Amino acid sequence: MRKHLQEIPASAMNTSRLNSWSWDAKRSSDLLSGMGVTPMERDLQDTENTPQDQIVHNTTPPLKKQKQKEKDDGFVIARRPRTSRSSPPGISWDSLPDELLLGIFSYLHLTDLLRASRVCKRWNRLSCDESLWQSVDLTGKHLVNGVIGKLLSLGVVVLRCPRSCLGEPLFKQVRPLRLQHADFSNCTASADTLQSIISRCHNLHNLSLEGLELSDGTICGIAQNSDLIRLNLGGCSGFSPESLTQMLKSCTSLEELNLSWCDFTADHVKNSVQSFPSSLTQLNFSGYRQNLEITDIDILAQRCPDLISLDLSDSVMLTADCFSAFQQLRLQHLGLSRCYQITPTALLDLGKLLHLKTLSVFGIVTDNSLQALKESLPHIKVNGSFFSTIARPTSGHKKNRDIWGLRCKLSLNRIDL
Repeated sequence: MRKHLQEIPASAMNTSRLNSWSWDAKRSSDLLSGMGVTPMERDLQDTENTPQDQIVHNTTPPLKKQKQKEKDDGFVIARRPRTSRSSPPGISWDSLPDELLLGIFSYLHLTDLLRASRVCKRWNRLSCDESLWQSVDLTGKHLVNGVIGKLLSLGVVVLRCPRSCLGEPLFKQVRPLRLQHADFSNCTASADTLQSIISRCHNLHNLSLEGLELSDGTICGIAQNSDLIRLNLGGCSGFSPESLTQMLKSCTSLEELNLSWCDFTADHVKNSVQSFPSSLTQLNFSGYRQNLEITDIDILAQRCPDLISLDLSDSVMLTADCFSAFQQLRLQHLGLSRCYQITPTALLDLGKLLHLKTLSVFGIVTDNSLQALKESLPHIKVNGSFFSTIARPTSGHKKNRDIWGLRCKLSLNRIDL
């Protein structure tokens, strides 16, 4: 009687579970598509984060059926199967601690970070860590509805997105944002979108909304930020004198303020002059032609005794009589361009301002009188710059991507870090 040892075939491992993730990756997918980034195609066999021993079993072909060998003693003994070759020694991604992976992710550009978030559940969780989203530059980008809300909810502290098109934020949480430094200058955004964002900010230090149509709700949202240092509202419109007064009285830490060329009535101008915080050191209040008078300059000098930079250009009601108010201040920079009632001869009296370093008087003096003025005021640089930089986030060279001296790391444009 012959006994046979039946060979038990190696069971094939079901690997379908390794590539089917149970979490919803829509969060990172929406950010990718919303910022114009093409999602990364998935490999047919995603084994980058699969444990090494499972990869070996997946890639090792099934053992061939072993030949049986008869012995004279009546037993058939199965030949011993060959041992599979051991995988080369190495460290898998799964063995790396979170701190090390976060350190690696910190070197990625924005596009690569979003793609990394789609690799696996762990990478998705780590890629949303607040430490990676400190500063973001989305200048000139088109963001569909929901993207700006999800982005700010990740914990962005510094945001640069001038000339961008902002969709509705669609916030899913009501908690305050971590945003401290934001540049929304000349964006395409509704007043409701801006109000929804600003109303959730309570720790702003620097803010630029230049050229935007705002609402009283947005101005009241700005008033919540008592630590605000720099505010640029140049060319803004859509808010009342009352909300402006409330904001100026609430922001008691303001040092730089740009309210130039806003859509102001005479009440806006009067309320502003009577509400400027005493902490101001730099003020751009140009563009108010017949609404700004000499008496307003006297009030301004009394309310803001620490002013060192003042721009009152395009105020045609001002005359040389306001120079006495300037003498109460320690001005270093003064702008009086196109204040046509101030004569070139009267400008010589500004030489009494011992601390004055720069003077802008475009439109008042001709080329011939300009040279004579420079010779009479050798310690003052006359007409050295066409534009004021007060409270503006970026100045100088066009390639400068800093805002208020802060560098934005994450960007869709691949630049050197």
